[in-house]
Amino acid sequence: MSGAQEVPNWLDELRLAYESGAHGQFVLYGNVADRFPLDGRLVSLTRYLDAKLLAAFDIVFLYDPGNGLSLLRGGERFAEWPAAAQIQPWPHDPREAVELISRYLRYRANLRALGRGDSEHVAVILRGAELLLPASLQGDFATASLASLVRDWAAEPPFCDMAFASLLLADNLNDLHPLVANNPRIDRVQVPLPDAASLQQCLAQLQVEHPQAFAAEDAGAVQALAGVSLSALASLVKRRAHQGQVLGAQDWAEAKKELVEADSAGLVEFIESERTLDDYHAQDALKTWLRQDMALWQASDLRALPKGYIFCGPVGTGKTYLVECLAGEAGVPVVKLKNFRDRWVGSSEGNLEKIFRLIRGLGRCIVFIDEADQTLGKRDGGSGDSGLSGRIYSMIAQEMGDADNRGKVIWILASSRPDLIEVDLKRPGRVDVKIPLLPSTTVEESAALLKALLKRFDLKLEQAELVKLDLPLLLTPGAAEALAVKIYRQVRTSKLSALAALKQCLQGYQPPVSEQVLRQQMILAIREATDVAFVPETLRHLAQESVSP
Repeated sequence: MSGAQEVPNWLDELRLAYESGAHGQFVLYGNVADRFPLDGRLVSLTRYLDAKLLAAFDIVFLYDPGNGLSLLRGGERFAEWPAAAQIQPWPHDPREAVELISRYLRYRANLRALGRGDSEHVAVILRGAELLLPASLQGDFATASLASLVRDWAAEPPFCDMAFASLLLADNLNDLHPLVANNPRIDRVQVPLPDAASLQQCLAQLQVEHPQAFAAEDAGAVQALAGVSLSALASLVKRRAHQGQVLGAQDWAEAKKELVEADSAGLVEFIESERTLDDYHAQDALKTWLRQDMALWQASDLRALPKGYIFCGPVGTGKTYLVECLAGEAGVPVVKLKNFRDRWVGSSEGNLEKIFRLIRGLGRCIVFIDEADQTLGKRDGGSGDSGLSGRIYSMIAQEMGDADNRGKVIWILASSRPDLIEVDLKRPGRVDVKIPLLPSTTVEESAALLKALLKRFDLKLEQAELVKLDLPLLLTPGAAEALAVKIYRQVRTSKLSALAALKQCLQGYQPPVSEQVLRQQMILAIREATDVAFVPETLRHLAQESVSP
């Protein structure tokens, strides 16, 4: 394989595997739909592979579901095959295309066996391999038969004895038929999101082509754009150049959110937070611990840094809000997992694979999984979902426990039912710190919480005024915010003072969640706590109480 210029690690890995004779068939998955820098242009992966790896090959076939079979190179050599003249038109059906390539390779092998052939180098690129050999049709005989033919290229003579390379391009490995995806004779190579060098190269080229979109060289743009594909970046610059808008430092941050969410096809929500722990109302022990962890992270002192947290507590205790405050404190983005489950076989696993690829490309980030007891799956999901829950559980557990992610990714799970999360997912090495978020237990705590939320509505009430009132206990941030909204509404519609409106709203006040439910969820959260200092002294006795079924 050719390519004297510097190439990314994944391409070096592929080249080594082929030239050493270790493998002849490769599945390239991941960021395969992106563009790649080549001689001052951004080209498709097919063209990039052809130029960087396959330039010395005599014949290169290309097959994709839309255009069928064609030749990227070697038309004259291929025409020497006596059967070539009968191929009109070239096959569009995948099985016919695979069989034609196999016939040609056997022809070359026979010539060589007779001493009449040379060591012709042949390669084939199958684009959209997951469309030709989908995991969702693994029980279909026709699909399995085609997968078997393609698999033969990797391990069966004469194909494995020839100078022959087959490259299968797929978005996600889990979307590919297991006969191919799990074949030990096939090398699986993940194409990652662009690294800093590729982003810098792309930005430099785009600045030459579209100078009107750039105010000046922005040294921080590369770091700000970690996790963005080159094709998305090029589209952004072209759009801004056409509009005559100049991209600045703030634009990169805003654009990153838009581009990451678009590339993930709605599987994640990307959050850049400007809040800090100063904006979160909680006991000092909890905030001190989290601030210390974020300071360790920023200092790259990872030996005492947890790989993950669980924020557990009753509904409405501000678990999502705390995640945003924590991300702002650390100065990193939050990737919030959305609904990645799909009804098609293999699609949920493929969606997770795409999310993990994005997480690795972002650099330092927080991965937030809300309602973790429902989202994470179970070790034994039963037969009702055909094993989907168990496969999701396995993939997430493996990713959370990956030692290479320490210092890069912090996982945060949030749940009001932490007892339903599998024990293996909550163990040290995946989740090291479990923090209970609890409602107020004294009038003073309720007053301080309500005062903080009223301030957001420009309503000022002093702590001394509030503690004199009959404020509800077991007040959560969610319930306090709902009460603050009601007070503000009364102020605006009835022209009452803030204090008068509060007194009126307290008459007949009903908590949004029953005390029995709150108490049960508090017991569960307190039992999960990794440090008793996280639990107010007035609530520590709840750890001894039983939970209703």
